[in-house]
Order: sequence, then C-alpha cells, then structure tokens
Amino acid sequence: MELLKKWLGHPEDIYNLLRFKMGGYRTVMPRIDPVSGTGCDDGAGGGEGMRFAISVDRAVRGARGGARGGGGGGCHLPARLRRCHGHAVCIFYLVLRALDTIEDDMTISLDVKVPMLHEFHSYLYQPEWKYMESKEKDRQVLEDFPTISMEFRNLSKVYQDVISDICRKMGVGMAEFLEKKVDSQHEWDKYCHYVAGLVGIGLSRLFSASELEDPIVGQDTELANSMGLFLQKTNIIRDYLEDQLEGREFWPREVWSRYAKKLSDLAKPENIEMAVQCLNELITNALHHVPDVLTYLSRLKNQSVFNFCAIPQVMAIATLAACYNNKQVFRGVVKIRKGQAVTLMMDATNIQAVKAIMYQYVEEIYQKIPSTDPSSNKTQQIIASIRAMSLPGSPMASRHHYSPIYLSCAMLLAALSWQYLSTISKATEEYVQAGEN
Repeated sequence: MELLKKWLGHPEDIYNLLRFKMGGYRTVMPRIDPVSGTGCDDGAGGGEGMRFAISVDRAVRGARGGARGGGGGGCHLPARLRRCHGHAVCIFYLVLRALDTIEDDMTISLDVKVPMLHEFHSYLYQPEWKYMESKEKDRQVLEDFPTISMEFRNLSKVYQDVISDICRKMGVGMAEFLEKKVDSQHEWDKYCHYVAGLVGIGLSRLFSASELEDPIVGQDTELANSMGLFLQKTNIIRDYLEDQLEGREFWPREVWSRYAKKLSDLAKPENIEMAVQCLNELITNALHHVPDVLTYLSRLKNQSVFNFCAIPQVMAIATLAACYNNKQVFRGVVKIRKGQAVTLMMDATNIQAVKAIMYQYVEEIYQKIPSTDPSSNKTQQIIASIRAMSLPGSPMASRHHYSPIYLSCAMLLAALSWQYLSTISKATEEYVQAGEN
C-alpha cells in the first residue's frame, strides 16, 4: 500500500515511468551498441576487446550501483564518441573505476597503494599490468585491466593524452588525501576536484576533442570543475551516515567542528538540531556551484552531450532539496523517488528546462529555510543568484498542472497497476542509478 500511496501522490511519475520504460530511455541516455564502431577512421572499432570492456562496465556498475567520484554515467555517451571515436568516454570511465578501486581498497597497505596511485597512469601503456590481490567487490576492473588498457591504446592519441593526464593528476591527488583528512573548506574543494572535478574537466576535453562541442567547453576548466564539485559535494552530504558506518569522513572539519566535537557526534539524537544546521551550511556551500553549472550547460550544442551532462546535475539539485533541513540524513538514506528521477531525466533535455528545474528545487529549499538557522542569510543570497539565472521558462511551466480528468485517470491507473509499475521501477533501476551517480 505504501507504493500505491506514492503513485497517488505523484501521478506524473506514472506517466514518465511508462514513457521511460516504453523507449524514452533510449532518447535521454543512449547506450553503447556492443557491435558498433565499424567503419571508424581511427581504427578503434568495436572488436572483442571493446565488447568485453563494455561487459566489465555493466558488471561493475551493477555491483557498485554507481561511482561516488568516478566516471558517472559510464557508457551512456554521445553517438560520435560511441561509434567513431574509440568509445573514449566508456574507456575513460573504466580506467577511472580501476583507479578508484585501488583508492577504496582498505586491504592494500599505504606503502603499496601510494606508489600505485602515483604510477597508475603509466599502467595504461603496460600491456600486461593487472592487480590480482584486491578484495573490493568491483575488482574485476583491476584483474582484467590488460583488456581495458588495450582498448585505451586503440584510441586516437588526442583521447589517450586526455585520459592519461587526468589519471596522473587524480592519482596524485588521491594519494595526498589518503594520509590526511579534509580539514578546511578549501581542502574540501581540493579533494572534490581530485576525485570529481577532474572527471568533469576530462569529459569536457573529450567533448571538445571530438568536435562535438566548441573548444571553449574543454578550455574553461573552472566551469567543468564546478560540474564535478556539485555532484561530489551532493554525494558526500547525502552519504554522511553510510560513510560513518564504513569509517570514512569527507565533511570538512572547519564546518562540522562548529557544531560537534567529533563528526560522528552529529548522528546522536541529542545533537540533531546542531547536526541539521551543519547539514544546511554544507548544502549552502554546494549551491554556490549552480551558477557555474548553468553557464556550462548553456554552452553545449550537441543534444546527447547535453543530456549526458544535465541529467546528473538535476538529480543533484533534487537530492539537495530532499536533504535540506532533513533530520533523516543522520538516521538513514535520503533518496529521491525513482519516478521523480525518471521525470527529471525525461525533462532535462534543454537549457530552459534545466533552469526551470533548478528554479523549482531552490524554491523548495527556500521554503524550508529556518529563520533561526545560522546559514539562513547565505542560503537566501545564493538562492537569489540562482533565481536570477533560472527564471521559469515556458517548456516547464505546465509540468505540475494537470486537468482534473487527467488526475482522475492517473489515479485510476495507479490503483489498477501499482504492482506492475513496481516491476517497471526495478527494470529502470540501472538507468536511474547511472543518472543519480
């Protein structure tokens, strides 16, 4: 009955889940065809190695449910990169997943892990290199790394140079933060840059190198970095409790130390009011990246690239709106509804629609700002800036305005088919997870 109530409360989710399941996902998140790539001018067709690499990608994303700071949507990439440019984004994703697996594996001692992170970019050019001692659940990317690196070496040199350079910088940054915690807000930005901002920069350079986008997209590293930081900070904020349970800490000490003696103290019931104030301050910090996100997205010309970049960003703003001033962040997992996620994926196909989505969710945050919150003035100020950039546009004006007849039909549909829709929800899990992460 809980699921039925959920459908009745959000009839638009039903419509978009059905649209998504009936083929809409192919439009918003086109997937790699394992046999595509023939006839490409760079000689990097879709041979056995590429088909195997794609199967690794699917297995890893299925086991992990998406990367916190890795390659995001994996192989949901634009057609030109997919068909005629050596599957560059997919290989970029798999390479970063392998690097991230090394960082995450707590069974690897620091004296082994640090040199591996520093040298990882060089392994791309070593045909036989692999690592068989990982205990991580997605260790397959390390055990089968020769196949991934072979496909990397089949890419055009311009793509190899981008991927290798990003891996080198990311490995050095990961090693730096292995032996220290995130203290200041500056270091929080720096950590997020290493694990996610560099991904945004690398993807942007690939988009420009493929000529899908103008050179400025790859050259403006500040905007590309903000794209990654917004996603990474959202994940870090949302995953407070999960990280605490696994012994990881990513919230900056400079912020949380004003509210508790230890970061773990925020999860104690007696500290919940201070915990929520800390949460709100970090969300306000993350919102400062939204203007850069909108500027970046406004420059994109290719529809597939736009969808690829925009979907995770609208997922992030919806997640922040759900987390803002929400005690549940310290008690469990706060996630947006699957139907809500699919609706966002179906809607975020142009810049005006994305601006309207951003406007909608910052308004939702604004309505929840407590007058006594220490960060309330700063939150209101950044929301005012986002409002100025994202006034509601006509494409989204009627998103939540349905006629009584439509609503009645939707509710009847929900009552008759909620069990079926629950199956649809599971079937779309892979696509939704790719967008959320």
